[in-house]
Amino acid sequence: MPLKMLESFMNKRISLLLKDNRILEGKLAGYDDYMNMVLLDTEEKASDMTRKLGTVILRGNNVVRMTLID
Repeated sequence: MPLKMLESFMNKRISLLLKDNRILEGKLAGYDDYMNMVLLDTEEKASDMTRKLGTVILRGNNVVRMTLID
């Protein structure tokens, strides 16, 4: 089921909550069977700042929550 969700999120902006409580927002460009992801135009969001990260390769086991932004 998670892979079907990732497939429906392809080429859309998503928000990810990571285990270390960081929030990343970016466009999902790819993923694999282990839910490792490639995000484009990624930003790290915090309560008082936004940091541009660009292209990010993220291990799937670091993700706690994933939501679609739109």
